[in-house]
Amino acid sequence: MKNNISRRDFLKLSGLLPLSLAAPGLTNTLSFQQEQQNVLIIVFDAFSASNISFMGYQRETTPNLARLSERAIVYHNHYAGANFTTPGTASLLSGTLPWTHRAFQIGSPLEKIFAEKNFFTAFQNHYRIAYSHNNLVDMMIRQFKQSVDDLMRTDELLLKGNFVPTFLDKDEDIFSVSWARSFDKRIDGVTYSLYLSYLNELKDILVEANYASLRLQYPRGIPGHLVDFLLEDAIDWLQENLGRLPQPFAGYFHFLPPHDPYRTHRDFYERFKDEIAPLQKPRDLFSHDIDFDKVNTNRTEYDEFILYVDREFGRLFEYLEASGLLDNTWVVMTSDHGEMFERGISGHVTRVLYEPVVRIPLLIFEPGRKSRLDVHTPTSAVDVLSTLLHVTGGLSPDWTDGVVLPPFSDSALDGSRSVFVLEAKKNDRYAPLTTATVAMIKGNYKLMNFFGYEELGGEERIELYDLENDPEELNNLYSVKRETGKELLVELEAKLAEVNEPYG
Repeated sequence: MKNNISRRDFLKLSGLLPLSLAAPGLTNTLSFQQEQQNVLIIVFDAFSASNISFMGYQRETTPNLARLSERAIVYHNHYAGANFTTPGTASLLSGTLPWTHRAFQIGSPLEKIFAEKNFFTAFQNHYRIAYSHNNLVDMMIRQFKQSVDDLMRTDELLLKGNFVPTFLDKDEDIFSVSWARSFDKRIDGVTYSLYLSYLNELKDILVEANYASLRLQYPRGIPGHLVDFLLEDAIDWLQENLGRLPQPFAGYFHFLPPHDPYRTHRDFYERFKDEIAPLQKPRDLFSHDIDFDKVNTNRTEYDEFILYVDREFGRLFEYLEASGLLDNTWVVMTSDHGEMFERGISGHVTRVLYEPVVRIPLLIFEPGRKSRLDVHTPTSAVDVLSTLLHVTGGLSPDWTDGVVLPPFSDSALDGSRSVFVLEAKKNDRYAPLTTATVAMIKGNYKLMNFFGYEELGGEERIELYDLENDPEELNNLYSVKRETGKELLVELEAKLAEVNEPYG
């Protein structure tokens, strides 16, 4: 009988070898912990809460999440630690704000102390596994590699990373090893073979043929940001492998969609032909060189990409439920930062910290939960680590800037707590904060302080918004509510003095 193995089938099978090698020894050592609960964090990169339909957005971007949220704890005012990948992810994994972990710039490392103080070391009694499509995230996790039992390479779930010609499907395991030894110069002790260059050209032809077929599925292009992948492949891999992991496990999986470029599946292409009417807001001082029509086009393509993310998370959730993993697994769905389509700004690499770029989704699916709980108190990405340790019976880390989230904390959060977000790409990581934007959210109010930028001409830029009555941040109240603004600014300046003191 002919046994044809598709590229996706091979991708599923290729992930089993590392686990099969690791699992026998680990199963015995972790057998006494079988009753403990698993932790699974799913991060979708650049996912703004401002574009989620069940959180009030005009377009129905998240029908599956809306349905699943009826069984989750939904945090409506949850904030990233920063507005782009490196500091935002560092805050999530370390439980600390950027002024603590100091990963200010794109690709910069965390302070060395966090090699021993992070999500993976905190769950040292779990089997720890991690993967990301995003090379910046992969670089970060490799700082913690001594504490990760299975750190998958980024290319394991990329389109070209596991390509095997279909005519070799009966010998794909041998071919994969031979291919790597022949063409991958990174493998020590193996000579790169110029003789096989013709086979390499054949591979490129076959890859291009495969891509031609895939392009029919993705009218705007195959998903990717420097690399090409299908989110379906990553979800398939999780479905094939999560049930085989030694338990308890702690998994961190960070996928690129809906990060730009916004290349949705054909099922959602031009789904939002309807023209919504976003509020026209003044062009910001730090706006991009882009017109408002282009910003709105990008918003529409982003919304359609969210539909793709929504479908795939729904598919993953169905598997978790059918497999029984939901019975003893805490599932967290969140992001590292948001995305913005207003004020002449498209994307997230900016100096402003308005709500779309910093307010992100956080849904926690508690084992056995059948009803929805809504939390409106401001919360932070740095709270996730403390909360997960608390609910799984671990020791609360003494290094984090976070707290245990409601409803799991012994005392309810109130409006007296301040939540901070920091943008400091232009600031030296070992110097006091002198060029940065800081947002402080306290109760209904949000204060933003911009300082040190050349465009400001040596002045500070201070903005105050009442988020309850002005969620679109249209009315700067700093010159109107002087007492409130001054009180919040004094608190923010005191915090900056505190975090700057070690670098003074």
